[in-house]
Amino acid sequence: MQKLKVLAAVAFLSVFIGSPHTLQAQTNFYQGKTITIIVGTVPGGLYDRWGRLFGRVMGKYISGNPGMKVQNMPGGGSMVAANYLYDVAKPDGLTIGMFQTHMYLQQMVQRPEVKFDVLKFNWLGSQEKGTMMLYIRADSPYQSIDEIIKAKEQPKCGATGLSDQTTLFTRLLEETIGARFTRVLGYKGGSEVDLAMERGEIICRATRVTVHFSREPFLTWDKKGFDRHLVQAGEKRDARLPDIPTIFELMDKYKTSDVGRRFARVVLAGDELGRPMVAPPGVPSERVKILRDAYGKALKDPELLDEVKRSRLDMEPITGDEIEAIYKELMDQPPAVVELVKKLEEN
Repeated sequence: MQKLKVLAAVAFLSVFIGSPHTLQAQTNFYQGKTITIIVGTVPGGLYDRWGRLFGRVMGKYISGNPGMKVQNMPGGGSMVAANYLYDVAKPDGLTIGMFQTHMYLQQMVQRPEVKFDVLKFNWLGSQEKGTMMLYIRADSPYQSIDEIIKAKEQPKCGATGLSDQTTLFTRLLEETIGARFTRVLGYKGGSEVDLAMERGEIICRATRVTVHFSREPFLTWDKKGFDRHLVQAGEKRDARLPDIPTIFELMDKYKTSDVGRRFARVVLAGDELGRPMVAPPGVPSERVKILRDAYGKALKDPELLDEVKRSRLDMEPITGDEIEAIYKELMDQPPAVVELVKKLEEN
C-alpha cells in the first residue's frame, strides 16, 4: 500500500513539473543548436553593437551552450524585422531579436504594414534607457531651437523611416512647441545619415544621448565643433548637456496643451524602454524563462561589463515583465492622443 501511495504521488507531481524525460528534454533542447539574433538595423549602430555583444556572451548562460549568430535585417525603420520576428520566425526559442523601440507607434495608428502586436511578443529585457537629443551642423544659421521656431526656412533632418528617432523627435517638437523641420527619409541606417550630414545633404539629426557621447563620428564632431546641440528629451538635463534645454522646459515656455504633453509622454516612452530584446509569440514558456534568465545573467557578464565601460555605454536594465507592463499601459490611449500620433505619418 505504501508503495502504491508513493507511485501515485510521483504521478501526481509529474503532471505539474513534467516527467524526468520531459525535464531532461527541456534542459538539453539548446545543445548543438544555434540561436539567431535578428537586428532590425544595418551594422554599425548601437542596436547592432548590443546584438553582437549579447551574441558573444549570452549563450554561455543557456544549458547546452548553443552557438549564437547575428543577422541584420534593416528596412522600414525596423518594420521588416519586427514583422519577421512576429509572423515568420519559428516560435521555438531559436530566434530572438531587437528592433527600433518606437515601432509601437506604428501599431497604435494601425498602419497596414504592421503585422505584429507588441502586447503578444515575449519580451526578454532591456539593458538601458536612452534619452533622445537633437543636434545640427554648427555652420547652419540656427543657433537654438527658438530660432528654428521663428525661421522661415525649415532645416533638413535625415532619418531612416517613420519610426526613426529623428522623425519622432522633430514631429514631437512640431506638435508641442511649433518648431518646423523638413525630413529626408529613406536612409538605410544611422551611419548613412551621418555621412549625409557630413556631405551637407541634411543638417540635423536626432539620436540618443548615449550614442552621441559614446561613438564616432560624434566624438570627433564634438572635438572639431562640427555640430551644435539644440534640445534634449529628458525631464531633467543630462549631465553631459547641462546648457541644453529639455523638451519639458520648452513645453512650459510655449504653454503646450495637456493633450500635447500626454502625446509627448507616449512618444518618449520609447526612451524608457531602451533597446529591448524579444522572442516571438508562441515560444514555450519554459524556453522564454531560459532566455530571460540568460539575458539577465549576460548583463552581469565580465566581458559585457568591460565593453560597456570601454565604450562608455549606459546601463539601466529593466526586466521582460516590466517591459510588458509599460506596453500594456502605453497602448491604451484616448482618441485625441492617437490622432496626434497619426500625424507622425506626415513627412
